Amino acid sequence: MSKRIEAKYKINRRLGVNLWGRPKSPVNVREYGPGEHGQRRRKPSDYGLQLQAKQKLKGYYGNITEKQFRRYYTEAVRRKGDTSENLIGELERRLDAVVYRMKFVPTVFSSRQFVNHGHIRVNGKRVNIPSYKVKDGDVIEVREKSRQLPIVLLAMESSERDVPDYMEVNHNKLAGTFLRTPKLEDVPYPVQMEPNLVIEFYSR
Repeated sequence: MSKRIEAKYKINRRLGVNLWGRPKSPVNVREYGPGEHGQRRRKPSDYGLQLQAKQKLKGYYGNITEKQFRRYYTEAVRRKGDTSENLIGELERRLDAVVYRMKFVPTVFSSRQFVNHGHIRVNGKRVNIPSYKVKDGDVIEVREKSRQLPIVLLAMESSERDVPDYMEVNHNKLAGTFLRTPKLEDVPYPVQMEPNLVIEFYSR
């Protein structure tokens, strides 16, 4: 679990964006950072822009650790094709990201906890590792005993976001199929993500 789960909106304010597109985000009211120096604005350097791009992408997925994030970068470089697209693909194949995208839970933070507590099955087997890498064609479902949990019912009723077209979901059965690894343009980020700057940050 992220140590920042209690202060996730601080990530929003520090970066100056509504990272998850939520109506309750304080950035909707105050677009400056927290603290007494939050309203100071300086033109960021190239390094500053790259760092912010990394913090945005890392924060979006539940503020995963630097060690994990660097591992995704290394894997993205190793694979053939566009490194930026590969990085997004690696992040979107995380089980907690898939559960969040399928709208089984309301936030990416609750998704990590939901998976951790054993409420999710992948291809019929219980998986409790949030960073588990989902493959094309995998079937993800909420365990039968967990389908009436308030957190699941709340997510089902929410109209904040839609399920992207690289997965197929039956909300009556609370089960879905991960159809394919998405490209950047396929991912419904509420804010602009710049994985190319993240690649530049790590390849300095």
